[in-house]
Amino acid sequence: MSVVAILQGTEPLSALELVLRGSLSARIVLAVTALFSLVSWLIIFWKLGQFRRVRRQGIAFVRSTERLHRLEDISRSVLRLPESPYTRLFRHGLTFFGELRPALAREGAGGVAVQGLSETQLQALRLVLEKGQAEERDHLAAGLSWLAVIGTVSPLLGLLGTVIGVMNSFLGVARSGSANIASVAPGIAEALVTTVAGLAVAIPAVIAYNYFVTRLNSVTGELEGFASEFIGLLAREGRL
Repeated sequence: MSVVAILQGTEPLSALELVLRGSLSARIVLAVTALFSLVSWLIIFWKLGQFRRVRRQGIAFVRSTERLHRLEDISRSVLRLPESPYTRLFRHGLTFFGELRPALAREGAGGVAVQGLSETQLQALRLVLEKGQAEERDHLAAGLSWLAVIGTVSPLLGLLGTVIGVMNSFLGVARSGSANIASVAPGIAEALVTTVAGLAVAIPAVIAYNYFVTRLNSVTGELEGFASEFIGLLAREGRL
């Protein structure tokens, strides 16, 4: 038996009994914490599936293009792949480059051959690729801000419940006029349950957030590398 139970002459209370017999403020804090836990685990499973899918798509993209060296061959190979951040970025760049080619033809229509893109057009192509990278990053980052919020707020919410519980416990001591451990300990134990709950929610959320941010940075780096390779491919074929 616990010290509190010995002093009170009762059986020890379980954590569930502390929650069920707890004050209204503690139950409200625990209800909000439980909601945060549900939301965080839904986000965690969602992002796990999303990043695994993106990794498979990245491997498939690399395998389909690693042995090809001509833009036309790569285009045909990429268009056969399912839609992914990699194929969307490639299509953004290819579409914009295709829109620039008629302009080049018009510039050379006066009898002067114009080779490749001007510096302004090349910069515009880079900006289009960067915009595509930013859009894909934002898409993959969806939901991560909620994990950060939950990981930050949950311990504070648990601490709030603990402070309120301790305050109520001492107010009860002041009303009863008894300051022995048997009258204080149950209230303190009840108050600490909210801190435990807040930490139990925050720890997985923080771990998952940092893991997904690492994966997000990895995918972003791959997209940046591909954008550079796309421009390099155009330069190698004399299209710039």
